[in-house]
Amino acid sequence: MKFNREYNLKEIATLIDAKFVGDENFSVLGMNEIHVVESGDIVFVDHPKYYDKALESAATIILINKEVECPKGKALLISDDPFRDFNKLTRHFRPFKHTNTSISDSAIIGKNTIIQPNCFIGNNVQIGNDCIIHSNVSIYDNTIIGNNVIISAGTILGADAFYYKKRPEGFDQLLSSGRVVVEDNVGIGALCTIDKGVTGDTTIGEGTKIDNQVHVGHDTIIGKKCLIAAQTGIAGCVIIEDEVTLWGQVGTTSGITIGSKAVVMGQTGVTKSIDGGKTYFGTPIEESREKLKQLANIKKIPQILDKLKGNEK
Repeated sequence: MKFNREYNLKEIATLIDAKFVGDENFSVLGMNEIHVVESGDIVFVDHPKYYDKALESAATIILINKEVECPKGKALLISDDPFRDFNKLTRHFRPFKHTNTSISDSAIIGKNTIIQPNCFIGNNVQIGNDCIIHSNVSIYDNTIIGNNVIISAGTILGADAFYYKKRPEGFDQLLSSGRVVVEDNVGIGALCTIDKGVTGDTTIGEGTKIDNQVHVGHDTIIGKKCLIAAQTGIAGCVIIEDEVTLWGQVGTTSGITIGSKAVVMGQTGVTKSIDGGKTYFGTPIEESREKLKQLANIKKIPQILDKLKGNEK
């Protein structure tokens, strides 16, 4: 998430009542998660295991729970609870804004776009030309939808990320300030749920078609001209390259990449990154030809055992 103007280190430290290390006029342009940070961004880290990753990332402001040596060209914000203070910044820069209308006054809807009854269109939503938004669709704040997009009934775009920190008193949610971005010529089926990014974008690429009851987790990027069949569940921070096919009830772990033109057969668990241009099946996932050979060999085990018993006689 980029801020609406340039802030300095002292201003941000004051907002969260934190100590800082660095020039008080050090430029702060936004805040992001580790996988999408850029120069000028704040990233938070609250466990020594990840200190080096955060300090060596592209982020130039590190919100951290211990005073460490500050890398050259960067600044530190010292907090006793970086998770809490990252949420505090989210509330300040991207506060929840209630609207009393089903279609927000700040929403922009293009020419020839049809909005069916009982839809909710949130603040600062942009919908392009020639779209059809069927009944009971909810489109949360700041969602961007391109031209010629069809969204079927009951789908929800922009719900919060499933991202929690376990505390003694229960689970504390990391607030989401990102967006959903749907490019041109996308089709989204009924009862799908596409979560917004924590600080960045969850993106559905141009020409992709999504079946009914598909879930897409936060910050996932789906490429162009993909096919995703019903009841597929895609975790957060997944990269799906162009022209990938995921058949029904595929499930993925988070933070992986599925290569261009890969085909994943139904009920496969994608437990790791996979190369493009191949067909996959099974859990744990393997190339389908190899997996099918294994299954065929398993069927032969009773025959082999009978043969061994015959030889013993």
